[in-house]
Amino acid sequence: MYKKILLPTDGSKFAKRALKHAVFIASKSGAEIIALDVVDTNHYVGLPVEESVYHLNEILKEEAQKNLKEIEDSAEEVKIIPKIVEDSPANEILNVAEDEDISIIIMGSSGKTGFERFLLGSVADKVVKNAKCPVLIVH
Repeated sequence: MYKKILLPTDGSKFAKRALKHAVFIASKSGAEIIALDVVDTNHYVGLPVEESVYHLNEILKEEAQKNLKEIEDSAEEVKIIPKIVEDSPANEILNVAEDEDISIIIMGSSGKTGFERFLLGSVADKVVKNAKCPVLIVH
């Protein structure tokens, strides 16, 4: 039923829980998992392009690589394809899902509550509302 699973991850406890579900489904269906880490560059808007911004971006990319390596090491029984992209997390998750012809997106809930969620919205909410494939949100 599933051929490609998209697993957006940020290293959070919710993302780690989603990984367990993705591995289980992939092992039963023979699907491959695209583990996606999105380096959110939207918080740079309005900042002068300086060396410190460049270094921050490099640190975030290194963290993403470590996170994806941890996923690959912990899920050796299924095929994991690591991918790092930059931009808005919700937009990039939706773009990759469409570009890669994803069968299902399995992702953790954001954990945002109250006023922060009201102001910023939830990546998970945006993905659920706009994805063209099924989405499984893991709490």
